[in-house]
Amino acid sequence: MSRQQQRRPAPPPGLLIVDKPSGMTSHDVVARARRIMGTRKVGHAGTLDPMATGVLVLGIERATKLLGHLALDRKTYLSTIALGVSTTTDDVEGERLSEAGLPELEAVTDAAIEAGIAELTGEIQQVPSAVSAVKVDGKRAYARVRAGEEVEIPPRPVTVYRFDLLATRREPGRIELDVMIDCSSGTYVRALARDLGRALDVGGHLMALRRTTVGPFTLATACTLDALEQRPELSLGLDDAVATAFPRRDVDAATARAVRFGQRIPAAGIAGTYGIFDPDGHALALAVDTPDTARSVVVLAPA
Repeated sequence: MSRQQQRRPAPPPGLLIVDKPSGMTSHDVVARARRIMGTRKVGHAGTLDPMATGVLVLGIERATKLLGHLALDRKTYLSTIALGVSTTTDDVEGERLSEAGLPELEAVTDAAIEAGIAELTGEIQQVPSAVSAVKVDGKRAYARVRAGEEVEIPPRPVTVYRFDLLATRREPGRIELDVMIDCSSGTYVRALARDLGRALDVGGHLMALRRTTVGPFTLATACTLDALEQRPELSLGLDDAVATAFPRRDVDAATARAVRFGQRIPAAGIAGTYGIFDPDGHALALAVDTPDTARSVVVLAPA
């Protein structure tokens, strides 16, 4: 049997909703998923730091075309913030920069913590962590930091829809806060921990982070990599993925044919990006309305 004959058939297009373990980069997860699913065409919709766990959305085959649009969705996290110590990375894996004494920590009242959280809720200007993946003059900020460069990242607008304090623990040398954060894509929870500690004059960093949702995708539908290894199957096929993540527009056969040939069709009156489906329920494209017509931004139908 030839090598060509021994190759596994390409898996169907769709999404994998993975519960990422701690200690792996998002690239590590993609690499393992490529091996499990038997294809190089795997990508992810939004990086998770190695220390973080939780929902990581992977696209398989043609579904990788969805990822840039899914990454724009809001996300929810459960996290633990430590007040009293600031670090070089704004999280527990960095080196200590400063450490508050007992009098400073005792001066931090519950009311002050709640006020600090309130200031970081809503539409805010946030400076990402210096070791983030934000590009500075075409190069990742973390790469510049590792090369010994001083990095200045300008603030940018993000939205923190909810910043809920779930529990407070006053431990020796620190105050631990369990929080739930619902925020726009591009928000750095590490930076929220840093800025809360800075506002309270004691420093702060992120101790633990678990992403519980990415847009409509939740931990309830996520699988571990070990489970995927035992049963390599999609969480959602391409059609179901588009129907779950985007508003739906069903079209007739003639309109579906026009979409397949890249032609514009009449506008649907749907705000934002939506999925176009043929009469058989198959996703053809992602589209947006212009004043009079709909324009395909991603073509999903096979060539």
